[in-house]
Amino acid sequence: MTAPLRVVQVGAGGMGRAWLKTAAADPDVELVGIVDLDLDAARAGAGVAGDPTIPVGTDLSALIAETGAEAVLDITVPVAHHPVTLEALRAGLPVLGEKPAAQTVAEALALAAAAEATGKLFMVSQSRRYNDQLVAFRQHVRGLGAIGGLDTRFAKAPHFGGFREEMDDVLLLDMAIHAFDSARYVLERDPVSVYCESWNPSWSWYRGDAAAAAVFTFEDDVRYVYDGSWCAPGAETSWNGDWRASGAAGTALWDGDHDPWSDLDGTPGTPAAAPSVGNEIAGSLASFVRAVRTGEVPDGEVHGNVMSLTMVDAAIASARSGRRIVIDEVLEQAHATAIEHEQDPAIRERLTAWGSVRGALSTGSPDAAALG
Repeated sequence: MTAPLRVVQVGAGGMGRAWLKTAAADPDVELVGIVDLDLDAARAGAGVAGDPTIPVGTDLSALIAETGAEAVLDITVPVAHHPVTLEALRAGLPVLGEKPAAQTVAEALALAAAAEATGKLFMVSQSRRYNDQLVAFRQHVRGLGAIGGLDTRFAKAPHFGGFREEMDDVLLLDMAIHAFDSARYVLERDPVSVYCESWNPSWSWYRGDAAAAAVFTFEDDVRYVYDGSWCAPGAETSWNGDWRASGAAGTALWDGDHDPWSDLDGTPGTPAAAPSVGNEIAGSLASFVRAVRTGEVPDGEVHGNVMSLTMVDAAIASARSGRRIVIDEVLEQAHATAIEHEQDPAIRERLTAWGSVRGALSTGSPDAAALG
């Protein structure tokens, strides 16, 4: 019987507590340490995980050495994702991090290069991909023939408090990335360009823009339309949003909470069932453990995930500039910034060895045998 994977978690705030409970409940994981700048939060996190004796600290490298950890969970705020993940990769440990991969596309590209340089897995937990209904929706979309468009309508009104209510571009950066990533998954294509407008309604309790509308052009001239608000009280959608896909043979629908369905010009769609992917962060954690143990490249490996963050950055750039933004321009600019700012020679070498950034993201992930 394989021993549980020994993990240290960094971050014991609100989302961190959810991950601590999930890690504690997974028989294939042993939580051996908790790192937080606030030691009281780390100690409280140990209690949440059900074991107050779990070692805690403020220094990740020291706790890795003390506990003999085999992997790191980076559940920090976005600004800390780059330094925390980089420290863990340099220590020789694979990392599962909360989305987004980093605060900027340039930092995410640097982390992709760091994963190559160290030969260690960095997987981003795009947890809403771990939803069997989303998988089933993609199966229905595959039955529609040529796809013309995909739409997501999102309307919620959460009062989080804390850092989210002070973020710039809060909807696009913190929530829309889930829908953008799911659109890539459902369409099985990547974006080419975007035009976006964002705004903050007069009644909004967020500092940054809490509403946005974006039109993405994907490969094969497919359109993806996102219409979202995080300050829309009343008649709210599910947290996954409300989805509609249109194709030559019919339409597929998913409300985000129930089983999807499709209408093939009057005939119900009956696509083949797909294997279960688990549920949200528990499914993401199970996928990570499996990848570490087997060397398989998981859904969410950083090279494959960067494009979802790039969609966010491109949408924000479009909203601020009032013009259509080409995705490859965002990637190339971020690549140049990453090279300019990178201080580690090995990571810089990997970055400069890339030709097309889009090509590097599609083919540049570490060999499966090297992931660990």
